[in-house]
Amino acid sequence: MKHVLSGLFFLTLIIGCQDSGHITFETLTLANTKCKECPEVFIEVPRALGNNKLAKSINRTLKEEIISKLTFDDKINAETIKEAIDSFTNGYFELKKIYPDETIGWKAKINGMVTYEDKEFLTIELKSYLFTGGAHGYGSTNFLNFSKKRGQEMDDWELFKDKEGFKQYAETQFRLQQDIPANTPINSTGFMFEKDSFYLPENIGFTEKGLKLLYNQYEVASYADGPIELTLPYKDIQKFLSGNVKT
Repeated sequence: MKHVLSGLFFLTLIIGCQDSGHITFETLTLANTKCKECPEVFIEVPRALGNNKLAKSINRTLKEEIISKLTFDDKINAETIKEAIDSFTNGYFELKKIYPDETIGWKAKINGMVTYEDKEFLTIELKSYLFTGGAHGYGSTNFLNFSKKRGQEMDDWELFKDKEGFKQYAETQFRLQQDIPANTPINSTGFMFEKDSFYLPENIGFTEKGLKLLYNQYEVASYADGPIELTLPYKDIQKFLSGNVKT
């Protein structure tokens, strides 16, 4: 089945200029509205302008993240966002063939925005919500951090020069925020850390207010608890970071 992407447009958003070392972005918007029964898909993410290494890395990383979230049909080896939308759509119709009276329309919404940029780092926050049946959909947030010096995405461990020291500090602040006594297990108030030991989340990102630690739903708490966030001001954690950030 061939699906048509509608609502494709670009809106230029100037957030800086090349002379100041900032990256210029435009917004890429995609929507799938082929038919009434087709899954609703809406994507709105920043697209870096230019042909340099960093711009290519940002655009490639965003594309790969979107493809990974939308790929549901193993028969389609999605290499583009359009193919990923086709995979998502095909996955829905394949399930509908098996359960014609029980399959509710699928939805996917993915939004991205630049949350931080300085001379060394750039961070994009990617929020997604997918509904593929069941009692409720699933929302998640991913932080994509980039080194402007190297022109590539960073692994979380690369954010720190003292990760263990940062982890210990983060646990102290987490306990304070969540009212967990220092002399009790981390799960004593209802959290679900594996092995009852504190660990950093999979998603850590730079924001204007500080470094955000984000545990998505189910990561350390129940779905009903929602995402768990902790934002640490840069003035308090600069000694742990691998580079200088603006405070």
